[in-house]
Amino acid sequence: MKATRRHMLTSGALAALGGGFLARLDKVAGQQGGSSSSLTDTLKQQVSDASLSKLIKPEAGAEGPPQPAYYDRLPLEWNKRTVTRFKKKLAEQDLHAFLVRDRLNIIYLTGYWHTTTERPQSVFMNKDDTDPWYFYPSLDRDLVRTWWFGGGREYFDFHHGRGAFPHESRVQQGEKVDLFEFMLQGVKEHGIQGTKIGIDSELYPSELEKIAKVLPGVEFVDVSDVLMGMRQVKTAEELALWRRAYVYFDRAHAFARDYILTHGTDVTDYEVKLATELWINDQLYSDIDLADGACHHGVFTGVHLGVRVGPVTAYPHPNQPSFNRIEKGAALQVAGLARVGGYGHENYRPFIIAGAGGQFDPHMQHLWEVSKTCCDMQLEMSAAGVTCSSIAYRIHKYQVEQNVQRYVYHRPAHGAGVEGHQSPYIALGDYTMLERNMCFSEEPGLYDPEHKCGFNWSDTIVVGSKSGYRMSRVPYTKDWCWITL
Repeated sequence: MKATRRHMLTSGALAALGGGFLARLDKVAGQQGGSSSSLTDTLKQQVSDASLSKLIKPEAGAEGPPQPAYYDRLPLEWNKRTVTRFKKKLAEQDLHAFLVRDRLNIIYLTGYWHTTTERPQSVFMNKDDTDPWYFYPSLDRDLVRTWWFGGGREYFDFHHGRGAFPHESRVQQGEKVDLFEFMLQGVKEHGIQGTKIGIDSELYPSELEKIAKVLPGVEFVDVSDVLMGMRQVKTAEELALWRRAYVYFDRAHAFARDYILTHGTDVTDYEVKLATELWINDQLYSDIDLADGACHHGVFTGVHLGVRVGPVTAYPHPNQPSFNRIEKGAALQVAGLARVGGYGHENYRPFIIAGAGGQFDPHMQHLWEVSKTCCDMQLEMSAAGVTCSSIAYRIHKYQVEQNVQRYVYHRPAHGAGVEGHQSPYIALGDYTMLERNMCFSEEPGLYDPEHKCGFNWSDTIVVGSKSGYRMSRVPYTKDWCWITL
């Protein structure tokens, strides 16, 4: 571990964990194939710790996770091919230009990773344009211009005063600019092929009035469903990058489990979270090409843990903090989100901690086993041609048959994408037909506030030809999840 990081931990907020925090972290890190002074495992090295000695292996001939990507983000050539695919789909509707305003669609098409607030951004391209045209705030001018840039129109900020650009020494209290109209004027100046433009949303009446004013005779056609359909079905490159994120996520789960087994009731769920995040992100960021902090490197990458024990596990989305001491006889969940280059997803495992005499609570056992079986049901049914609703129906019917209906709070799963929750949904009212390489969470959770316990799983299930496969290699077994302290 770097000296600067150790100095940071011995002062400030983390010092509240006590002087033994680093010693506790080091003790567990030493079990993970090396001491914490050299947490530099490369991507190609195998996980060697005891907690991941029982890996799940796909059956011979079965579809399974791809090899992890060697790249840290999707290469620009992937985005250029994606734009070409999108343009071909638009041409089928006699559309020869597009304007996208949704942040996720901009990222998907161009690879321009950015953060939005109230500041609008958009991308425009004609059929024959080789580079995208951007509408963007001065805030992001360096990010935009150093990426795949074919020109654009810049405004200073929200709200933009006409002619006011302080960074260019133009400071004036100009009239507030209508940014939608300002963007349309820029598109007009850039030039439009044809008279119909594909756009990734419905338009408000006020926006249609402005279009008629600035671009008379031009029709905008909502093509958001086309883009969503493309984003739902992942390419091989996306899945490989997704799998790379899970390499680190699997290691994080092993570390968290070992931390709990090693330190037991001496630590809180909050400490387990912090120790694991520090350990795994040290590995992750050491493997990523950060280019000394240059933009467009290491974009949207990191592992974020959520560890909770006891009553807080009994709520799907708790509003109380996870700052509870690990205790015997309690439910525990290690959860979180991992991404590399924006790709990756959730990975949850619910635990039962043995109580007095090493016994496991029968009620907890039943909820855990039913929810685990529902996970396996979803995995088996995740095949191309199956509808989302039919999977949800069978899982919910099974929950009722097992007499756990009062503990059901939500649908079994949601589609998974860069944004986290993505359509379609494994829900009773969603009749979307699954396609190969769609990705879903796996969350047939059961929650019992009365008995202060809850069990929720997640992973990424990728739709296959005959059944799905999981991205994570962390076991779903009692050996892994039923622990004794």
